[in-house]
Amino acid sequence: MVRTIATTAEYNDLIQSGKKVIVNFTASWCGPCKLIVPKFEELSKKYSDIEFVKVDIDKLRDVSHRAGITSMPTFQTYYNGLKSSQFVGASNAGLEGLVEDFAKI
Repeated sequence: MVRTIATTAEYNDLIQSGKKVIVNFTASWCGPCKLIVPKFEELSKKYSDIEFVKVDIDKLRDVSHRAGITSMPTFQTYYNGLKSSQFVGASNAGLEGLVEDFAKI
């Protein structure tokens, strides 16, 4: 299940929680972002030990700025408070590869 992050504090708490987290930085007006949503949701069900979340860059500008987001969709993985990898684009295969590699950590 994909959770929507609503506040900067919620984002910070989750990243620092020690859990494996994959963040989908997205926007409501981003066409490619909408295309990749079904794959992101599918992967969230398959990898239940990973927290899948989305951040709307227009609603949480400070978070997206701090994360260095320059294009979308951007997927970042975090573990123990540290960013471990990133994938930019709406490629189903690319996203799946990112998640598979992250699951092995």
